Amino acid sequence: MSDIGRVAVLGLGTMGSGIAQVAAASGYEVTALETDRSRLDAGLAALGTFLDGGVERGKITQAERDGTFARIRPVTDAAELAGCDLVIEAVTERAEVKRELFGAVAAVVAEDALLVTNTSALSVTDLAASVPGPGRFAGLHFFNPAPLMKVVEVVRALQTAPESVERLVAFVGSLGKEPIIVKDRPGFLVNHLLMPYLNDVIAEYDGELADAEDIDTAVRLGLGHRLGPLELLDLIGLDVHLHATQSAYEATLDPRFAPPPLLRQMVAAGHLGRKSGQGFRTGGEDVR
Repeated sequence: MSDIGRVAVLGLGTMGSGIAQVAAASGYEVTALETDRSRLDAGLAALGTFLDGGVERGKITQAERDGTFARIRPVTDAAELAGCDLVIEAVTERAEVKRELFGAVAAVVAEDALLVTNTSALSVTDLAASVPGPGRFAGLHFFNPAPLMKVVEVVRALQTAPESVERLVAFVGSLGKEPIIVKDRPGFLVNHLLMPYLNDVIAEYDGELADAEDIDTAVRLGLGHRLGPLELLDLIGLDVHLHATQSAYEATLDPRFAPPPLLRQMVAAGHLGRKSGQGFRTGGEDVR
């Protein structure tokens, strides 16, 4: 059973709105912080659309949808986070932005309030070093879309206290998710395994081992994956994968993480996958 009462979510973009929904649907009172009202409105609209889809598909009732939405309190002032037991940050992947935000939050929440980041590419240990009481700092890495993906990585920074890990594991379990405890390494566990695999696929595609459709078909049918690797890259966003692999490579100098030349070229050309309408499997044109 979790000892967390009130939850704060910093940022109401794709990940933040999903995390806020998951927590609110599990009965938590959620305070959602954004920089301005227009961003809050956009995040709440996306969250509402997702919930409405659940009602239409019979996954949730209208009462459950309304209850979830009512438990989310949107704010634009960090002072409104006073009294929150857990703060989950899900803003842009820029360390300086996260550090500044955590500094503002740490000034208003209690000394034993847990502070966590949903980063997928930055060092949790580095971020923990910038906050007072780093023993309460950790990573909670939700996967996209947060309401549907069942696993959450609980990332231990070097400073994270064992009791903080225990509290976060209990919280994740209360959401109906599966907590996986991992060390603070580039990509943590899932992405640490995924990034070299996707890089290898891009290199083999560029080397014309097979065309994009056949690569994806072979992996889906031969390995039992739900999506082929090039379909997955288009869904993730090629720019997102480039940022993650580049960060991992700079942190480790491990050549497995070095972004393939074709990936760099496609991002430079604006071919980012589904978000741009052009990618490996999006747009209908061979990019090689």
